[in-house]
Amino acid sequence: MEDKIMHEIMGKAEVLIEALPYIQRFNRKIIVVKYGGSAMVDEELKRQVIQDVTLLKLVGFKPIIVHGGGKEISKWVAKAGMEPVFVNGLRKTDEATMEIAEMVLGRVNKSLVQMVQELGVNAVGISGKDGGLLKVEKKYSNGEDIGYVGEITEVNPKILYDLLEKDFLPIVCPVGLDDNFETYNINADDAACAIARAVEAEKLAFLTDIEGVYKDPSDKNTLISELPISEAKELISDGYIGGGMLPKLNNCIDAIENGVSRVHILDGRIAHCLLLEIFTNKGIGTAILGEKETKYYHE
Repeated sequence: MEDKIMHEIMGKAEVLIEALPYIQRFNRKIIVVKYGGSAMVDEELKRQVIQDVTLLKLVGFKPIIVHGGGKEISKWVAKAGMEPVFVNGLRKTDEATMEIAEMVLGRVNKSLVQMVQELGVNAVGISGKDGGLLKVEKKYSNGEDIGYVGEITEVNPKILYDLLEKDFLPIVCPVGLDDNFETYNINADDAACAIARAVEAEKLAFLTDIEGVYKDPSDKNTLISELPISEAKELISDGYIGGGMLPKLNNCIDAIENGVSRVHILDGRIAHCLLLEIFTNKGIGTAILGEKETKYYHE
């Protein structure tokens, strides 16, 4: 029995030692976490994600959370007796829907702040309106008007730098203003990428409902652990990437070409996926790398 206990203790020590070089490398570096999908709906997963981000903060990272809330918005739109409308996969957002979306995103935002605070870390919830963080223009879908949906034109990261400098964990909901100070809903993936570029984040992590990037989505054995952007572009041009992964992978490439070192696509349905990806040699999702980045994991 004592041998078994000692083996378990040594196993824990090995995990900590494996994490050490990653903690050293990314100490005081900014990491942007795009939080969405099932991990925002399941209360246990939500708690685990917040634990992960809080731990990153406590070991020296500078995390920023950018969250979505699409499923929650759809739920409250239905409660209001309205039918959600989607055009080419994008939510059509009229004035009434925008009002509901902003209220719901604000509610989600403050619930995340509360969870972080309960773990002993100071968090501040903001939207893209605050401090002029996210400036937008009206977005169209193949020329079609989809209402109050915004395309980001400018990011002013001063408020984020100020919060990080004062040791707060910023939590951002994707709502912005146009030149006429009208309110627009923003795709959370787009917001996370734009913010990561603006703050020159070392890492950008997407929590999704998929395991990562597959060369062949029908074959679970083709999950790609580390993917240089040159190879990512080849997968796209060769037609391997489609559906919802296509805009996400294009966002990843864009972020890396604009200064982000690594982008991670993770399955947010897996408990503590952030820690497993960031602090272990192989990770569990897909890491998209800039050309100058060296791979961590070798067969």
